[in-house]
Amino acid sequence: MIAELEKISFDDRGGFRAVYVMESNKFWHFHPEYQLVLNIKSNGTRIVGDSVELFDKNDLVLIAGNIPHCWNYYKKSGILPKEHGIILHFRIESLGESFLSQHELHNVRDLLIDSERGIAFSTDDAMKAEPYLRNMVESSGIDKMIALFNVLKILCSSQNRSFICSENYKRAYDERGNKKMVEVYNYVRENYFKNLSLKSVSAIVHMSPVAFSKFFKKNSGAGFIEYVNRVRTNKACYLLRETEYQINDIASECGFLSISNFNKQFKKAEGQAPSDYRAQFR
Repeated sequence: MIAELEKISFDDRGGFRAVYVMESNKFWHFHPEYQLVLNIKSNGTRIVGDSVELFDKNDLVLIAGNIPHCWNYYKKSGILPKEHGIILHFRIESLGESFLSQHELHNVRDLLIDSERGIAFSTDDAMKAEPYLRNMVESSGIDKMIALFNVLKILCSSQNRSFICSENYKRAYDERGNKKMVEVYNYVRENYFKNLSLKSVSAIVHMSPVAFSKFFKKNSGAGFIEYVNRVRTNKACYLLRETEYQINDIASECGFLSISNFNKQFKKAEGQAPSDYRAQFR
């Protein structure tokens, strides 16, 4: 399965679209518009480029155009709360190169450049930005633009932000596209609980295991097995936090072949044993 191009509809013919997130899951997709996502009251796993991370309330992320992504929401009782997030799309053309070239906006230019690796902001930043993003959903015209610049001011002033994608990450899908990487990301996302060998996955993209191993490391910044273990550990974190499943069952459901391997990989990723991780949420 290849990342799909999503066409963003700007109903008011403007260049900035802010709406409440209503759906439960989003397909693996990309689009040329920049995207800012604020998660208000749900949690799950977000996959952006070569990054797979858990997210919770007050998760605020900015990504540049043409980076494949999806947010998988974990649902309690099969449903999600209404208006559980806000998503903002905007076109770089709507700001304009000449406008962005002004000295006063150099921080905005730097922010947009950094967003090519995706940027995650702090909880405090998310809480500051929320009222302005809500205002963008509910307003139009100059009021909407004023709210946008207040959001950009918060993002540019952030003292606690981090890159999402690895330093070596190259956009996995643009108009030409690196389809092989996208195929691998999708396959892992859908089959992480199975026994994924380097040989079987390399065959999917018609490469030898040795060539695939080098290719994956170069394009993702991580070894293939390391990446798979990260995906599995993130799912385990959710199950430990949100369910009462036995730890042995969680290890099996997430694709770890033994409880000892699960404990080792979990401690490597989270810095603590699975039982200790669960205890802090009880």
